[in-house]
Amino acid sequence: MTNYPENLQLHIDGEWIDIGNRDAIAVTNPATGEAISSLPKATNDDLDRALDAAQRAWPVWRETPVEQRGAILHKGANLMRERADMIGHLMTLEQGKPLAQGVGEVIGAARQFDIMAEEAKRCYGRVLVRPTGQNSFVKYQPVGPVAAFSPWNFPLFTPARKLAPALAAGCPIILKPAEETPASAIEMIRCLVDAGLPSGVLQIVFGNPAHISEHLIASDIIRKVSFTGSVPVGKHLMRLAADGLKRTTMELGGHAPVLVFDDCDLETTLDALVAGKFRNAGQVCVSPTRFYVQQGIYDRFVKGFAERTEAINVGNGMSPNVKMGPLANQRRPDTMERMISNATSAGAKLHIGGERLAGHGQENGFFYQPTVISDVPLQAEIMNEEPFGPVAAIRPFATLDDAIEQANRLPLGLAAYAYTSALKTANILGDAIEAGMVGINTQTVSPGDAPFGGVKHSGHGLEDGPDGLMAYMVTKAVHHG
Repeated sequence: MTNYPENLQLHIDGEWIDIGNRDAIAVTNPATGEAISSLPKATNDDLDRALDAAQRAWPVWRETPVEQRGAILHKGANLMRERADMIGHLMTLEQGKPLAQGVGEVIGAARQFDIMAEEAKRCYGRVLVRPTGQNSFVKYQPVGPVAAFSPWNFPLFTPARKLAPALAAGCPIILKPAEETPASAIEMIRCLVDAGLPSGVLQIVFGNPAHISEHLIASDIIRKVSFTGSVPVGKHLMRLAADGLKRTTMELGGHAPVLVFDDCDLETTLDALVAGKFRNAGQVCVSPTRFYVQQGIYDRFVKGFAERTEAINVGNGMSPNVKMGPLANQRRPDTMERMISNATSAGAKLHIGGERLAGHGQENGFFYQPTVISDVPLQAEIMNEEPFGPVAAIRPFATLDDAIEQANRLPLGLAAYAYTSALKTANILGDAIEAGMVGINTQTVSPGDAPFGGVKHSGHGLEDGPDGLMAYMVTKAVHHG
């Protein structure tokens, strides 16, 4: 297996930059709590250099034929697949998810580049009907240099869904990934650079998130901002972008409701939901979180969910047969403790979990037990704030109208799920649930070729597929008299 690099690098204007005399950030292995590397902070001079490079690359890259841009993205995707084991290993060391999930994420990220390389070739525009001798047509052009900010929970897949459409459209992009998970993102950039991406088109910086976002967004060079993260930070970045009238894509998380009806295939539903709930330790913006279960199967659902949860093997993601790794940082176990204590104090029943995990080499890691609570009052914090961790909160409902009301009661609306065998119910839910994505008898809501995004406080704008590509385009009408 690949060792984690002792020192990490920035990539600015075609140059890989070591720590040198810069301030550094410690990178921690969440399974052990130990510092494993040092990450250089970008200075103001670094950021200005990155902006200048993006501005110089902009006219060259937008005029690069789409077939040539696509060939570079395809080659970069192939390099990611060739290096998937190495990159996945780095991801597990810095983020904690089981190794198989890390390697799978690399493959999924590579697919994003393949999809966008082809979508860019189909950005056709249209010709309008005009009298003979006149002509009007609509065309789409790249918006310009982009500043993108991505979180730690999916260190490759989330940046990829920003990089791939921006690069395919013809936009230079400056990426600031999470400081908790730098190495896997750096290696993805290395794949694209090794594939022949020109200098200045793609750059990666790290440092104080507030400082970097304010500096980049304030620049007139940046034409678009793409962010994935929390609602408060997203609102802050929107205010910064508003000063320059910059376009934004905001994917601001969710608190996904799951509506489970009496007529579902209960055992199959339980198998799917338990696996989905504890994937990446629940640190997924579309993770099923608020479980509303119809009264006729409620007790059996809770019992089956708890039994399956108890069987989940938790440990270091490098260990074979581990299904759930640690949480990504020390803040997450603290949040789990607070939320679960609040729920049980309000009357919720604790079935499994509810404590940090220690022993078997886990004393210093950020481990938390997979947790199931039921009969959770609506006023409990966990029913109103996204937990972003390994806890399932369950409560009963009586009718379809009750279920829809509960699904829509929060200002968030990213993903939602429902399990039913009734086609009529499924059709009603697809229309009535206020979410950007609704999965009915499935949790696959981000296949790469379909739009990904939310409504209400879960943000605006779309990623993935043709809609994701168009987010990096401006529309122009040209009229010939």
